[in-house]
Amino acid sequence: MTNTANPSSSGSAAGLRGVAAATSSISDVNGEKGELIYQGYNIHDLAKHASFEEVVFLLWNKRLPNRAELADLEKSLRASYGIPAELVALMKQFPREADPIDVLRTAISALEFFDKNSRDISRETSLKTAIPLTAQFPTIVAASDRIRRGLEPIKPDASLNIASSFLYLLRGEKPSERDARIFDVCLTLHADHELNASTFTARVVAGTLADMYAAVTAAIGALSGPLHGGANTNVMKTLLEIGSLENVEPYVKKALAEKRKMMGFGHAVYKTEDPRATHLRRLSKEMGEAAGDSKWYEMSRKVEEVMMREKGLYPNVDFFSASTYYMMGIPLDLYTPIFAISRISGWTGHVLAQYADNKLIRPRAEYIGGRDLPFVPIDQR
Repeated sequence: MTNTANPSSSGSAAGLRGVAAATSSISDVNGEKGELIYQGYNIHDLAKHASFEEVVFLLWNKRLPNRAELADLEKSLRASYGIPAELVALMKQFPREADPIDVLRTAISALEFFDKNSRDISRETSLKTAIPLTAQFPTIVAASDRIRRGLEPIKPDASLNIASSFLYLLRGEKPSERDARIFDVCLTLHADHELNASTFTARVVAGTLADMYAAVTAAIGALSGPLHGGANTNVMKTLLEIGSLENVEPYVKKALAEKRKMMGFGHAVYKTEDPRATHLRRLSKEMGEAAGDSKWYEMSRKVEEVMMREKGLYPNVDFFSASTYYMMGIPLDLYTPIFAISRISGWTGHVLAQYADNKLIRPRAEYIGGRDLPFVPIDQR
């Protein structure tokens, strides 16, 4: 990987914004057109027609699977849902008030101890590592939630796909076909998004030839930061604070007048609507209609209307996912771990790509400190 930033151009690449740091076929974001593609396929087509498992195969293999290949992947994933009893015992020692994303990060780091081939980064073995990682993220997130509620984790059901399995392990009952399908689409929409902070972190770590567990653990650490993950949690907290449809407009206008940030609006890349928000808006509406209570969807649409009128800002992927998850009964602090349940497919895809054509990622920093300072003995300072 190469860094195209010019170290001598002051501030030209702050935050590496707009700097091409890698070549990749995994995904592409066109901010001007509001377009997202995975391995050449438009996200709109994938959201409408593909299962999350098909998307996983696509991200790892640069093509969609045929029926036999999909069946083989589904079989391998479902056979890997279970997590070691020792890991469950360890998770039971964590403080009940621990943030679920921190529990996930620590559990994934510990999971490496149970993989004797973890340091083998050949493609064949790395794919064998990627399968249980992708399969076990939902199990770990659901188990951690049950443990903190004083409940025993549920044994995974190998007849369920990843979306259904997570909802079953979380709730203790199999989800409706509607909830499972909606959650499956949500996983597809969050699967990859080019070199975002957590994905770039995973590639930097993989670039040292550290193993996949190390790269993914580091990615979760990056995701835990409030400027990356967690925005949809804050969106839902805002909606709960607003409380009713008639309070939306005065609340938003007051927040803007006080220079407070409205979470879920604007994007570092998209200059038009985030294409993922297009689907999540529809899913939020569908969840509300099915529940016979469209309050949260209607409030969200009103916030969207006011923000567009007042600031010209479009909603991003976080905005409508908040109400969608809330109407599924998912706890607010699980929203970021759910992001990880999806994004593990992209993280592992990028790690595989990094291993396949590796160069140590070592960008330059533009030095802005002093030079030729005289050293002063300590007793004279």
